[in-house]
Amino acid sequence: MKFSRPFTTILLSVTALLAGAIAAQAHPHVQVSVKSVVVLDDAGEITAVRHAWTFDEAFSAFSTAGLDTNKDGKLDRAELASLAQVNVESLNEYAYFTYLRKGKEASEFSAVKDYYLAHDGKALTLHFTLPVEKKKLAVKEARFEVYDPSFFVAFEFAKETPVTVEGGKLACTANIKQPNAGVTSRLSQMGESFFESFKPGSGTAEWAIPVRFECK
Repeated sequence: MKFSRPFTTILLSVTALLAGAIAAQAHPHVQVSVKSVVVLDDAGEITAVRHAWTFDEAFSAFSTAGLDTNKDGKLDRAELASLAQVNVESLNEYAYFTYLRKGKEASEFSAVKDYYLAHDGKALTLHFTLPVEKKKLAVKEARFEVYDPSFFVAFEFAKETPVTVEGGKLACTANIKQPNAGVTSRLSQMGESFFESFKPGSGTAEWAIPVRFECK
């Protein structure tokens, strides 16, 4: 996979700077902890996904270097605004690594909303909302996933309240199928060429973590 956008340029720079030439051959290069809110309408269809992605500390430190313009030792939302814009604009090329599917059907998202970056002193968290533009799916039938088909970025759902459902008339809970422990271990030993054949939209990769919903 070729990386040309600012977001992935940052990722590649982190890899080269922190991991070195040998370590850079192993996947993944960046870790992201995901919290997601699935938003429903009264018909029980998914109308939006609201994300909060927390990046690992190495990526966070590299990508925010020099952004503390007022020199107060903190990074506020205004100082991070340009970086947030670069991220969401670049992620659009990869459909925000977010998938809502029912069999061969897949939802499509419109322009990202309500995006911003926050920094807690250690790590960056990117907040943004993806409205569903086409092919709204019933939550009871939908499969929700967040993953990078190239495995350059490793997405994992947060340990606490990883996926919640809000809105509508249904009371729903998310069931997350945890990946086989051996899968990521094996994949981390694979070289770059192995992952070049995986493209967005080519189907669910074995490292994807499927989420399904039970509703009453």
